[in-house]
This record gives sequence, C-alpha cells and structure tokens, in this order.
Amino acid sequence: MTFLTDDHLALQQATREFAEREIDPIAATLDLEDQQIPEDVLAKMGDMGLFGLSLPPEYGGLGMDTVALCVVTEELARASLSVGSVIHRNSLCGHILNKFGTEQQKERFLPGMATGKIQTASAGTEPEAGSDAANIKTSARRDGDNYIVNGAKQWCTFANRANVLFTYTRTSTAAKHRGISLLMVEKPAGGFAPPHLTGTHIPTSGYHGMYSYSLHFDDLVVPARNLVGEEEGKGFRQLMGGYETARITFAFRAIGLARAAFETAVEYSKQRVQFGQPIANYQAVRFKLAEIATQIEAARALGYTAAAKFDQGQRADLEAGMAKLFATEVAHKAAWEALYVHGGNGYAREANVNRYWRDSAVLPIGEGTSDIQREVIARRILGER
Repeated sequence: MTFLTDDHLALQQATREFAEREIDPIAATLDLEDQQIPEDVLAKMGDMGLFGLSLPPEYGGLGMDTVALCVVTEELARASLSVGSVIHRNSLCGHILNKFGTEQQKERFLPGMATGKIQTASAGTEPEAGSDAANIKTSARRDGDNYIVNGAKQWCTFANRANVLFTYTRTSTAAKHRGISLLMVEKPAGGFAPPHLTGTHIPTSGYHGMYSYSLHFDDLVVPARNLVGEEEGKGFRQLMGGYETARITFAFRAIGLARAAFETAVEYSKQRVQFGQPIANYQAVRFKLAEIATQIEAARALGYTAAAKFDQGQRADLEAGMAKLFATEVAHKAAWEALYVHGGNGYAREANVNRYWRDSAVLPIGEGTSDIQREVIARRILGER
C-alpha cells in the first residue's frame, strides 16, 4: 500500500534538507553540552509551518494529515530526537484544543500555536499519576472568575520555554476520571511565575535539547475562561482524545532515531577494518544490519497504517498502541546493536551512536510504557473495550 502522496514526498524532502542543514551540525553539541534547541531553529521551523502542520487553515495551520506529521517527525528525529519531538507539544495540545475548546479559546491560542509564536507543554504526569493517568491530585478550586491551583507535576518537558501549560487538574472529588479538568496556564516564556508557579530542572542521561521539569503550583490564579471547553470534569476525556495521534507520532520519533543508528552502523561497518577486511564482511555484523533494516521498515509500515486509519476518522487506538510499542522497542534494540557494531568506539560519549543509545532509553517509557501499550492492545483484541 502507498501511503505517501506527492505532497508528502515534497514535504519529506524539504524537511530532510532542513534537518541536514540546520540540525545535523548542532545535534552533538546539544547533547554533549546539554544545551537547548536554539531560538533561531525554532523560528525557522515556525516559518516552515511545522508547528501548525496538522492545525486547521482557518487558525493559521497547514491543515495536513497525520501521515504528513509522521513524515516530518521521522526526518527531524533522525537528526535529533529532541528536535523531532518539539513540534509535538503544539500539535498535541492544538489537536485537543481544536477538538474540545470553545471558539473563543481557539481564536485566542491556535493561530499563535500554528506559527510557534505560542509554545505549549503538557502538564499531566504527577508523582502518583503516570501510567495511572486518572490519579491526578493537583487541585483547581473555583473562586469567582478564577481557579486557584495547588499541587505538583512531574516530567513536564519544555515547561520553561512554553507560554501555555496544558495542565490537568482535579476540580471535584467525583470518581477518579470524572473529577478531572484541563486548564490552560499562561506563563512567561523562558521562565516561571514564582512563588505561585516554580519549576525544577530534572537532569537526564539523554534526550538533550529540551529540559524536563518538576512543577509546583502554590495558590496559582488561573482565569476560569482558560478551562478547556469551559466545562468541568471533561479533562480525562480530553486527555484520552489526544492519545491516538500522540502515540502514532511518537512511533515516528523512534523510527527516525532507529534510522539514524542504523545508517551510522552501516557506514562504520564499511570503514572499520579488522583482521584485514571491513567488519561489514563478517556475517555476525551483516545479520545485525539486516535485522535492523527489516524491523525499521516494518515499524514504518505499521505506523503509516495507524496514521491512515486515524486520518480516515476511524478508531485507531489498537493500531496506535501497536505502532508505539513496536517502533520504540525496535529503536531501543537498533541503537544498542548499532553501538555494539562500533565496539569500544561506540561507548565513547562523543560518538553519535552513543547519543542514539542514550536517547533510545526514553522511548519505551514515554507516552505510555511498553507494558501499558500491551495492556491497551490486549483489551482491544479480547473485546474488553
């Protein structure tokens, strides 16, 4: 089955050229020095329309499909996992806002999100609410025309540079998922709003280019007009409404990284000479490369199948879970095998393949762990939901 149209192929080529020109030269520095993606790179991505790729044209987006988002994601993530991920804050939050927000809310936020002038981050995970997404404790108490927010969030990536935090809060003591509401918390870009909103950077072993934060809300005042949909108790449904597209595109972050690791291993195997010949001549290496190549192609096909089904308006949680599960575990394995092909040279932190290996560790964990995906898949194939 052919998934890519001429428009998709043109977008793929343009993104590939951008990644080779703008991202490849800085990717190693972002990693080794734990720097953040430069503002000028974000601005150029905004000029290309990448932040609003799937947002409606009436709000400044390009109105393209999920397959297009997958194409772009793979090309960016091949150069840098963090750059391949940064556009998905706005695509996910924009998808949720477009689907569930009021017209006034869409007009206020979506045009800026489409251009990248407004950056967003998702604040859902808490110390006791990760895989158990309904166990949110952060509270939002109504006080006239405002909500007063108290609590803590964990692993909020890009929080410092976001203008708006899509924050899942508990607005009532109703049963777990029924008491959750989604608030758009506006804040200064590049910082927080102490003492009512503070953030602590969480150092990580990989996935450099964006910082992750622990957030603390202490009597933070948020206007009630920033309640998505202006109706309490809909936050869990809104969160679930973004899972399919989030998991599909997450799979393509993994595919981009796997492809980078594979291509690096291929080139190294042809150049590295041992016992008088390139190691690419040895069956042990050849079989590793053959297996990685096959798995990448299979992951891509599965991901496109999920994206196409989603774009057709069909339920795609089963396929999205399969794509996310398979692609992330393929990437994790591919990065390790690529490092192994490099031998001791791959264990050097300065080697690109070492970056792929460290970055790959987050993939089976983020956006729902591999075991959560297995549970989603099992429930669907057993007819439990």
